[in-house]
Amino acid sequence: MTAQDIADLAGVSRSAVSRAFTQGAYIDPGKRARVLKAADDLGYRPNAMAAGLQGARSNLVAIFVGEMANEYDKEVTTALVTGLNGIGKWPIVIAGSGQTARDAVSKVLSYPLEAMILRSGSLDADIAGACSKLGIPVISSGRVQDLPGVDNVCCRNRDGTALGTRLLLDKGRRRLGFIGGPPGFASSRDRRLGVMDTLAAAGLTPVSEVVGGFTVQSGHDAIIATPALAKADALICANDAMAIGALSALKERGIGVPDDISVIGFDDISMARWPAFDLTTLRNPIDGLVAAVLDLLTTREHDPDRAERTVLLDAPLILRSTH
Repeated sequence: MTAQDIADLAGVSRSAVSRAFTQGAYIDPGKRARVLKAADDLGYRPNAMAAGLQGARSNLVAIFVGEMANEYDKEVTTALVTGLNGIGKWPIVIAGSGQTARDAVSKVLSYPLEAMILRSGSLDADIAGACSKLGIPVISSGRVQDLPGVDNVCCRNRDGTALGTRLLLDKGRRRLGFIGGPPGFASSRDRRLGVMDTLAAAGLTPVSEVVGGFTVQSGHDAIIATPALAKADALICANDAMAIGALSALKERGIGVPDDISVIGFDDISMARWPAFDLTTLRNPIDGLVAAVLDLLTTREHDPDRAERTVLLDAPLILRSTH
């Protein structure tokens, strides 16, 4: 079914059909109604991809989400998709890692994208550079990148873990353990720095430090495989997933929380609020992140040449029962 078929049925010109489906274009209301009814009767929808290639807005926004190994990544992706749909954008979600992810991202760049949102991983610098060359705006979420055409949204990770560490020190805890995130992630580096700098200022070092995988299983395994962590009087985890895994392992070993050991996470995922965990944590604000991404996207759309912006989000301390 073609636009000319719709024009013939509605008794209007081909250009009137085009205007009827173009946001903001003027067309007589009566003609628009006839066009829309004819389109509905014949099952016609305009080809948005072709329109994008001809210079109209495609409303396509790609989101690279990495491996989504934990609940926070899944919750953020869901919220981003919902937010983009709410402003009339249609997300293309790319997951995975390694060469498969690189190939997928390379292929999606052939589409008329309005923007690329980078949520994760070691591909960021490469992809941001490729998008910049193609004139595709980039929003980097979670890692600040100083590149032309790249806006950034990032949580104050270092300040967050520093705040959590001070809470434990004020409680009188002195034997602190730390389960960090995977190397290569900016959040892993910054959250570790917040812990170590605060401990150093108090004349302390961690009794044990383990690198986890930002997953529940890695938090559980860290406690089982590292006795020194279970003997600490406080445990800081670089995300909630690992903290929840650690809580489960501590319970299996009969170690009381918070009487024997305090536990703090980072992110404030939905599971952290479950009564079974009731986890004290630092909130990595999803609502704030999505609002910032949508604002950066729409302001760039209206002013393509505006200066790059970086939005930093606070990570407030959420007090529950595990500290």
